[in-house]
Amino acid sequence: MFSKLPLTALKAFEAAARLSSFKLAAAELAVSPSAVSHQIKALEQWLGQRLFERVAKGTLLTPTGSALFSQVHDYFLGLDRALEQYRPAVDKVDIVVTTTQAFAALWLIPRLGSFYSIHPGINVKVEATNDVVDLLRDGSVDVAVRNTDKPWTGLYQRPFIQERFGVFMASQAACAVEELIDVAWSAPQMAVVHWQQWCEKAGCMHWLTDYKVRHYEDEHYALQAAVAGQGYLLASDVLAQDSVQRGLLKPYRADVMLDGYDYVALCRPGRERQPAIRSFLDWIAGEAGVV
Repeated sequence: MFSKLPLTALKAFEAAARLSSFKLAAAELAVSPSAVSHQIKALEQWLGQRLFERVAKGTLLTPTGSALFSQVHDYFLGLDRALEQYRPAVDKVDIVVTTTQAFAALWLIPRLGSFYSIHPGINVKVEATNDVVDLLRDGSVDVAVRNTDKPWTGLYQRPFIQERFGVFMASQAACAVEELIDVAWSAPQMAVVHWQQWCEKAGCMHWLTDYKVRHYEDEHYALQAAVAGQGYLLASDVLAQDSVQRGLLKPYRADVMLDGYDYVALCRPGRERQPAIRSFLDWIAGEAGVV
């Protein structure tokens, strides 16, 4: 009944479409790029339709290819999940979580010890990147944690932190700090705030002309500069939380805050019911104080 299904070609097509690269698909499948290209050409001939358009910078899915990828990816993912119940039991279950570099370093990873104390059989693989992973196309990622106000169509979503922005300074610093620490926001989906917004609300616009501004490309570096007493830092209260609790930073003018976005945990619909993923989602909400 299924003897004529081109399974090898479908695997090559799914990998190439998901990774947007014949070369990366070849590396994943442990074959040569020419082998992937040959399999996809054979599949196109079998279907009688083009799946990829060859362009100057690589390949693009045709409308037929895009529709087929969605179906094939879901079928392979469903087959993989169905086979899990028959595999030998293992001591550890891995889940892959993608999030921004700043959130991983300053919030998530410092707290993972409490997760492991509750769920020692679950290993969380954190992929820290400011690129937005398409969970509907990449089945290798289980959960994405993002901070944004955009709607996440087609995904299960669980908000767990409302972010706000305020000014922080070193706990032991003198009050007469005359430098401002600024961050070049590198994650386009994140809330972006500026010193001018805060100064307008605080009634201290003279800071923008009287004080020097030090620029950092990464929130982690900016926090370290503030802890070292190098100036006032305009930062997310979520990312600064640990430094405040440890007595390294203190809020300055805590009455003046700017609104940010919600932090949201996302996954493909249905995955939130899988035990390991459900445990992670429940834990991250509990860490944030969400019942």
